[in-house]
Amino acid sequence: MLTGACLCGQLRYEAGGTPFHLTNCHCATCRRSSGAPFVAWFSVPRADFRFVQGTPARFNSSEHGTRSFCPQCGSPLTFESSRAPGEIDVTTCTLDDPESLPPEDHTWVRSRLRWVHLDDGLPAYEQARSTG
Repeated sequence: MLTGACLCGQLRYEAGGTPFHLTNCHCATCRRSSGAPFVAWFSVPRADFRFVQGTPARFNSSEHGTRSFCPQCGSPLTFESSRAPGEIDVTTCTLDDPESLPPEDHTWVRSRLRWVHLDDGLPAYEQARSTG
């Protein structure tokens, strides 16, 4: 079981199942919502994720996406898309042990800031990763 929290500790969560889609997302929406040059995410089955303490605030960041964050400290926590209703994306660095889930690729690099240089050897996708 993976566990994590927001910065102030008001919200805590548990994520079960096998994590997938471990990525650094460079899209403009992730950058704006986090105030960072990119966001590390992992996904789990939606049924295997739950908040165990506190209630997050939510907002629609696009026609298909909803993001959650802490109403007290503002930490971004999750992203859910109506295009993939069976999964939830969780911000990797809110994990109690973020070292346990290093990213496996970069997505939306067409939106990457020019001063971010990718030299880590991970696959980089112009948009979303190919699905097969």
